[in-house]
Amino acid sequence: MANEGDGEITVMVVDDHPIWREGVARDLTERGLTVVATAPDADAAIRIANATRPRVVLMDLNLGATSGVTAIEGILEKHPDTRILVLSASGEHADVLEAVKAGATGYLVKSAGAEELLAAVRRTATGHPVFTPGLAGLVLGEYRRLADEPAPKDGSPAVPALTDRETEVLRLVAKGLTAKQIGDRLVVSHRTVESHVQNTLRKLQLHNRAQLVRYAIEQGLAD
Repeated sequence: MANEGDGEITVMVVDDHPIWREGVARDLTERGLTVVATAPDADAAIRIANATRPRVVLMDLNLGATSGVTAIEGILEKHPDTRILVLSASGEHADVLEAVKAGATGYLVKSAGAEELLAAVRRTATGHPVFTPGLAGLVLGEYRRLADEPAPKDGSPAVPALTDRETEVLRLVAKGLTAKQIGDRLVVSHRTVESHVQNTLRKLQLHNRAQLVRYAIEQGLAD
């Protein structure tokens, strides 16, 4: 599991262009981050992330035979608290939405400057969604659209019902509290809190806390 504290930020850089990949890794290292690995394609990214468990994976979407979306899903399946920040040449809306739905925390286009990228990696490490200007509104609009969709005609609920305690934990997650802080407030162990978080993720078919926060905002739970 990726480190959730305020300590060292470990990063893996994934890109199929070696000069770009090594250049980004060098820039991040020079600015104080710890690049624990690089990978040239999706399959290697999944395998290496499993071995190194970086806190943030900075990755392109165009990775050759296997797409970056597959890599996002593969990494988060085993390590749901890992943060994925996409750095892509494409700003196409379909690519952005596909990456976010797969579990990416943020999305930047490659025209971003070095300092903008550094700030984005740091924010991503804390679980805050980061998007190139103009893309955040796109993602928010899509989540609002999904939230407004009517329930299926067979009468089943559009979203699985959460228990009162799961809803309470979700509200506190959306406010930025850690599992320990939530446990202290609710007088339960942090492991119990993590269990509620994982149950909620599974029920809502989400991948990580960043998506939980977005869901909570859409449902008015973060007010």
